[in-house]
Amino acid sequence: MLDKVVIANRGEIALRILRACHELGIKTVAIHSSADRDLMHVRLADESVCIGPSSPAESYLNIPAILSAAEVTDAVAVHPGYGFLSENADFAERVEKSGFIFVGPAPDTIRLMGDKLSAIKTMKRAGIPCVPGSDAVLGDDMSDNIKVVRDIGYPVILKASGGGGGRGMRVVHAEAALPSAIGLTRREALSAFKNDSVYAEKFLERPRHVEFQVMADMHGNAVCLGERDCSMQRRHQKVIEEAPAPGIDQETRNMMSQRCVDACREINYRGAGTFEFLYQDGEFYFIEMNTRVQVEHPVTELVTGIDIVREQLSIAAGNRLSFAQADVVLRGHAIECRINAEDPVLFRPSPGTIELFHPPGGPGVRVDSHVYSGYIVPPYYDSLIAKLLVHGDSRRTALARMSNALSEIVVDGIDTNIPLHRDLIDDAAFAAGGTDIHYLEGKTT
Repeated sequence: MLDKVVIANRGEIALRILRACHELGIKTVAIHSSADRDLMHVRLADESVCIGPSSPAESYLNIPAILSAAEVTDAVAVHPGYGFLSENADFAERVEKSGFIFVGPAPDTIRLMGDKLSAIKTMKRAGIPCVPGSDAVLGDDMSDNIKVVRDIGYPVILKASGGGGGRGMRVVHAEAALPSAIGLTRREALSAFKNDSVYAEKFLERPRHVEFQVMADMHGNAVCLGERDCSMQRRHQKVIEEAPAPGIDQETRNMMSQRCVDACREINYRGAGTFEFLYQDGEFYFIEMNTRVQVEHPVTELVTGIDIVREQLSIAAGNRLSFAQADVVLRGHAIECRINAEDPVLFRPSPGTIELFHPPGGPGVRVDSHVYSGYIVPPYYDSLIAKLLVHGDSRRTALARMSNALSEIVVDGIDTNIPLHRDLIDDAAFAAGGTDIHYLEGKTT
């Protein structure tokens, strides 16, 4: 097993990684910005290194500072978590060239799947169904672009080739709006990803967002841990996730799982990853692959009993997967609510001091959080402060447990989106299962 790991992240995922490391007897190094010196994982780590001021660009995105922290602490590996540099191929490459182990896929794999068009072409070769689209970036000749989009058929969605996380995306319903929409999306893409390449896909009117969790080792073994439904979204950001996805039968699950496993072998994948799909009228359409651990990975852990982060660390150490596909059995139902420090109506960030934090409890309740009473939520980073999860023997039981948990949780001193979650868990359409990705936008606009 690895001897010492640098946790190149912050917040709840950093604490999650630290706990997995300590279970395995791995020493930990917590890097942090000057604003994060009081984070829980910083207090609990074997060593900590301040790598810069509060600005992410000068700390959590500062590659030389992270590598220096690994060097001065004699670490052997770097775990990037999610967000920040987790899907940055150049970072993974520099980690490996500096003599450290990157807990994740090979840099070339991250690069391949990070470009959405190259990912789509690769998935098509692997037999993964994809959304009809331009199959190439839109060029400077607008007449050619108009013809390409006409062939796809309106409405279309423009996407940044190097993008993700809901940025660099725009829906176009009519040809007259296409030229200006392409220009705007290119500028957004350049600003967000330093790459202004944009492509077009058919815009599905009422899809669900269903994703499949995979894991693979360096010895050719790959497995699929089932699917999650992440359709409850706002501005392309997930709000509630659950596993398994309502209404997906076992035959379909097995078919898609096998396709995802085959795709892992096609690209020589290693570590944890997620194939994301739009699902409409009984058909799946690939949209992207996340080459990292997902925020919502705990819902899969709850229904499979498999510790995904622990397995990531084992794979990075060169070990084989500790389980086979036949060992993956989905038991019961799990739901996750993302608790954010934000106004529940206007969705404005709400940094400040948490005067009282009281997590809920009871059978089947799990809280992944780095906050505590007295913790100051800084204004510089993502607003996620906790992930509230429940597990039950059925979806109905899980919904009841989540309703109870949301009535128990207390976060005083700042605004949170807990009231929104309470409304959604009691919502009849959500309780019935199968709401599409536009449902929440319709309720909050």
